[in-house]
Amino acid sequence: MAHLLSVSCFSNISSGSRSYSKPLNQWSISSHASVSLPISSSPFKKLALWANRSKRCSTIYAAAVSVGQEARVQPGSGSDQASDGASVPKKVMVIGGDGYCGWATSLHLSNKNYEVAIVDSLVRRLFDHQLGLDSLTPISSIHNRIRRWKSLTGKDIQLYVGDICDFEFLSEAFKSFEPDAVVHFGEQRSAPYSMIDRSRAVFTQHNNVIGTLNVLFAIKEFGEDCHLVKLGTMGEYGTPNIDIEEGYITITHNGRTDTLPYPKQASSFYHLSKVHDSHNIAFTCKAWGIRATDLNQGVVYGVRTDETAMHEELYNRLDYDGVFGTALNRFCVQAAIGHPLTVYGKGGQTRGYLDIRDTVQCVELAIANPAQRGEFRVFNQFTEQFSVNELAALVTKAGAKLGLEVQTISVPNPRVEAEEHYYNAKHTKLVELGLKPHLLSDSLLDSLLNFAVQYKDRIDSKQIMPSVSWRKIGVKPKTVAA
Repeated sequence: MAHLLSVSCFSNISSGSRSYSKPLNQWSISSHASVSLPISSSPFKKLALWANRSKRCSTIYAAAVSVGQEARVQPGSGSDQASDGASVPKKVMVIGGDGYCGWATSLHLSNKNYEVAIVDSLVRRLFDHQLGLDSLTPISSIHNRIRRWKSLTGKDIQLYVGDICDFEFLSEAFKSFEPDAVVHFGEQRSAPYSMIDRSRAVFTQHNNVIGTLNVLFAIKEFGEDCHLVKLGTMGEYGTPNIDIEEGYITITHNGRTDTLPYPKQASSFYHLSKVHDSHNIAFTCKAWGIRATDLNQGVVYGVRTDETAMHEELYNRLDYDGVFGTALNRFCVQAAIGHPLTVYGKGGQTRGYLDIRDTVQCVELAIANPAQRGEFRVFNQFTEQFSVNELAALVTKAGAKLGLEVQTISVPNPRVEAEEHYYNAKHTKLVELGLKPHLLSDSLLDSLLNFAVQYKDRIDSKQIMPSVSWRKIGVKPKTVAA
C-alpha cells in the first residue's frame, strides 16, 4: 500500500516592500513528485531557476506538535520530560537533510526517537546534473527515501522542500514544525565548487551566509530558546604554525591577557563563507541571547551508518570526483579501478578526519547537551589527523591485502595551500561529552575498498582528476569537463 504525503504549495504575492504567502491548493499523492527544470547556458541562471521554483513549494508529511525544552537530554533518549512527567519527543529540524551528512544525521536522530523534519532545496542534486557528476552509490529520491524509512521503522520524517534564503518559506517551516533544535547542514560545502568561476563563488557566499542569517532571524522570531547546531569546518583555521585550539585562544599582549576567537585563515570562498557564518552566529548569541554550537568538522569519510545500511533506498551518497570528492573516498575509488592515487603536490597537507558514524554521534551529543542562552560554543569535530601521503600509504596497504595493485602519483596541486606544515588541533570537548570514536582501521578500509569494488561499474574515471584551479578562477561561467 502506498504511503500518502500531503503537499502544500504557496504563491508569493508582493505588495510594495512586503511579501505574502498564499495557499494555492492541497492534495494527496502516492507517487514520487519530480521537478523538471529548463536548461540555461549559465550555471548561475540554472541555480536561480531552481531556487525560484523551490521557494514556491513546501512538502509536509505530518502535522507538527509544539514541544518545549525543559531539561537536558541524555544521548539516545530523544525526549524531554514534560511538566506532567510524560515523555514527549524532542523536535529537531535538519536543514540540508538530503545531503551526505544531513541524511545520515536525520535517520540517526529519528532512530533515536527524536521527531525529525528535513528542510532542503534539493539543489545538491542539481549540482551533479550541472557538472555531469554522480555518486558512486545510487541515490533514491528524497520522497522514496522517507517512505522507505517509514515502512522499515514506522517512524515519520517530515519534509519541507524549499530554499532557506527565502525567509517567508523558512518562517512557514519554523512556525509549522516548532523545532527545539536546528541542525544546519544546508550550505554549499565544496571548496572546489566555490572556485570554479565567479557565479559559483557568489552563489556559495550568498547561499551560505544569507541562509544562515535567515536561520538566526527565524530562531529569534519564532523559537528564541531553540538551539542551533551549525556545521562549521576545520578549514576556518587554516594551517597555523601553532596549536589549533577549540574556537578560542588566550593571548597576552603588551602585558594584558584576553580570550579571543581563534584567528581565521580561510583558503577558499567556501571556507570564507564559513568564517562569516561563525562571526554572525557569535554576534547574535551576544546580542539576542541565541544558544549555538559550532561544529568545526574535519574531513568525513565512509558511507555506512547503522541506519543507511538497512536498505538500498536509504544508501548515502559517496562522492569521488575532483569537485565534491574527499581524499580518502577518492583514493578508495581509484584503487578499486586500478587508477593511481592522485596526491596533490608534496602530499604533506594534514587535516583532521572522522567517520560518518562519528558525525551523527557528535551532532546527537551536541543536541543532548545544548549550549546555554547567549553561549556560542565551538567544538573541533574530528577524531584523527592524517597527511595526504599517510592516507595514500594506508589505502595502498589495504588494497594489497585485497589483491589490488595500488600505485601513487603526484599531480600539480590545483589549490593554493601549504603542502608541508605543522598541524596539531585540539579536539577534547566532544570526547568529554561521551564521544566513542570509530578510528580508521584496516577493517574499515577493507570495507570502503570492497564497497568501491562493488560499484566500480558506476565509476566515471574522467571525473577523478582535479579540474578546478584556485589561480585560474575566472569571471565567465565555466562548465567543468565531463
